Amino acid sequence: MPDTPQPPQALFAELFVAVQTAAVYPDGKTFVDAVPREAPEAIVARFRAERPDAPASLERFVEAHFVLPEDPPPVAAPSKQPTLSQHIDALWRELTRTSPSAPRWSSLLPLPRPYVVPGGRFREIYYWDSYFTMLGLLESGRGDLVADMVEDFAHLIDRYGHVPNGTRTYYLSRSQPPFFFAMVGLLPGGQGAAYGRYLPQLRREYEFWMAGAEGLAAGAAHRRVVAMPDGAILNRYFDDRDTPRDESWREDSELARSSGRPQSQVFRDIRAAAESGWDFSSRWFADARTMASIVTTEIVPVDLNSLLFGLENAIREGCEHQGEQAAAAEFGRRAALRRAAIDRYLWDSQASVYFDYRWSERAIIPRLSAAAVYPLFFGCASGQQASGVAAAVRGTLLRSGGLVTTPLVTGQQWDAPNGWAPLQWIAVSGFNRYGERQLAESIARHWLGNVSRVYRESGKLVEKYDVLTERGGGGGEYPLQDGFGWTNGVTARLMALYPAACAEH
Repeated sequence: MPDTPQPPQALFAELFVAVQTAAVYPDGKTFVDAVPREAPEAIVARFRAERPDAPASLERFVEAHFVLPEDPPPVAAPSKQPTLSQHIDALWRELTRTSPSAPRWSSLLPLPRPYVVPGGRFREIYYWDSYFTMLGLLESGRGDLVADMVEDFAHLIDRYGHVPNGTRTYYLSRSQPPFFFAMVGLLPGGQGAAYGRYLPQLRREYEFWMAGAEGLAAGAAHRRVVAMPDGAILNRYFDDRDTPRDESWREDSELARSSGRPQSQVFRDIRAAAESGWDFSSRWFADARTMASIVTTEIVPVDLNSLLFGLENAIREGCEHQGEQAAAAEFGRRAALRRAAIDRYLWDSQASVYFDYRWSERAIIPRLSAAAVYPLFFGCASGQQASGVAAAVRGTLLRSGGLVTTPLVTGQQWDAPNGWAPLQWIAVSGFNRYGERQLAESIARHWLGNVSRVYRESGKLVEKYDVLTERGGGGGEYPLQDGFGWTNGVTARLMALYPAACAEH
């Protein structure tokens, strides 16, 4: 869109590069979340005139011309530790924000309704996080806030043509796993009616993900679509920019320089991994070990294509509810074609599990990850396929503290030993859908035991957990964050589903 706001790296040019390269702030997100005190062009002109270059002088310059983001206030510790359920109920108030307008020249994107942020350094709403947060809001009787957040996401689609990664200008060039239809499905009154109400936004988001599909030659890719060798259309993660991320400029630049690869392609693959939500994981590495080998845009992922199967069926249901029978039939046909393509390219009959596919090499990537449970969650697996996935998960991914993300230890946060709340819920719900109830309950019990233990010891719910040693997780680009939206949501939902498991802890 011509009036899409520009990110800080575009607005602040060489000032931006100087601050991020010098690591003036330990977290690169600090500067891009700061609010300018005057017009960007005026600040840049002052910078060019003064030419501060040492980190200390750069810091003084920034603090003279920007208002830095404040750390969130710590949650007051009560004299007696509340129950886990009580703590989660209280946290929603701490994590709820309103921003019907944004400070002038800031990177924040305004939203019309209240919303819940993840917590810690994540001061804005995030796309796929919010679906899992909503599960807990419903358990806490906050259906009103769920409805508000659905309206916020609909607003973003209307305004920008898609839901950005998060509500910052520097996130606008990418999205995240498209859970909007699943959020809509949580609204009261039946899914068909809800999908009918939000049908314009569901269709527009689908157009964003499918842009360039029509007429794409077999073996070619364009933005987020890939034409497979037989011409079938599947999807990949992508980003419309090929520069370092604003919030991680220095780290991305150093990696690209040392990679020995074309830097713009490395940047694109880093950004595409950020769109996946799994930033970062061995899933995206050609050698399964090192970040420099990242090839996200060459990969057709099983989770994304399961989500788009779900979106196609949601649009079909919405069209049926609105009496648009021809459109309903078309989206039913698209969902059937996608399911068939998932079976052809992402299902390994020998291993009896779903894998990602490297379309550039026309080869499956035989590495198991928790993404293999997505086809079960969205109902595009057969009973036999579900049994195969259950066996793989039971034998390789289920650990004492929950489901591990991948079996590989790389130092990346979306690999072992970490487990993540959204993947626990996708697995529990998916296995229950296919009658694998014992495995679903086992995952839930292991996870709730881990979360409960960390809460008893620290008074916190955190972003990710070590499922091998049963403590807060580690790895990745920033320190462990507490809050934490999707952990709160999934934990509340699992406690309601398995109350006996809560009594054990």
